[in-house]
Amino acid sequence: MNQATVNKVNGERPLYDQVYQALLLQIVDGTYQIHQQLPSEKELSELFNVSRITIRQALNQLQLEHLIYKIQGKGTFVSAPKSFQNISELQGFAEAMTDLGHEVFNVVKEFRFIPATPHIASKLKISVNSTVVEIKRIRLLNRKPVSFELTYLPEAIGTALQQINLSTRDVFLAIEEDLSIALGHADLNIDATLADEELSELLQVDVHAPLLRVERLTHDHAGHPIDFEYLYFSGERFQYRLRVDRKRNT
Repeated sequence: MNQATVNKVNGERPLYDQVYQALLLQIVDGTYQIHQQLPSEKELSELFNVSRITIRQALNQLQLEHLIYKIQGKGTFVSAPKSFQNISELQGFAEAMTDLGHEVFNVVKEFRFIPATPHIASKLKISVNSTVVEIKRIRLLNRKPVSFELTYLPEAIGTALQQINLSTRDVFLAIEEDLSIALGHADLNIDATLADEELSELLQVDVHAPLLRVERLTHDHAGHPIDFEYLYFSGERFQYRLRVDRKRNT
């Protein structure tokens, strides 16, 4: 990095934007590694031959885009990129993340049979107090906890899943490949919530840290609901992405 990275000739992009672009490129190309400390504002000011106010503007833009983070009294560091899942198609977490080159592992906290509450029964279209399986799992992405899943399945499916290692398998893939049940579609409700003490401990985040909460009801190919679950994602480590197209009148 040197003074040639910015151009002070009139008509060029604002200086802070040029500094932002130069730092962004160095983050993307690996010059600055994840969690590596950036030079101080004073050092960057001298390197780019611009004012510290300009440097501060560029750093603020990088921070707004979650590319860097600041630690009081220590400095500015490169953020780890958020992992994401495209929800325009029905995939299990491990299925989607493995396709993107991530390492996925599951910690099964609990696997038990319980009576269906009125809410669960209404979702799965079964009788209240019918037996369902409740599965609690922590999903680790590249060995860091990213999500907590609370899953409810009808008794027959749960009984079959007892024979399957859910530490390394997606429930979706197990249902399709081992039980030969073709999945059809899922209905999702997405909102935000705050981590309580239990979720804070499970996901290794602060109490009241922001979480993405997904309520998902998955149906088989014939349209029968077979999988109801709550997914809690760390807002700092994960995001859902969706492409939407504008409808055109024909």
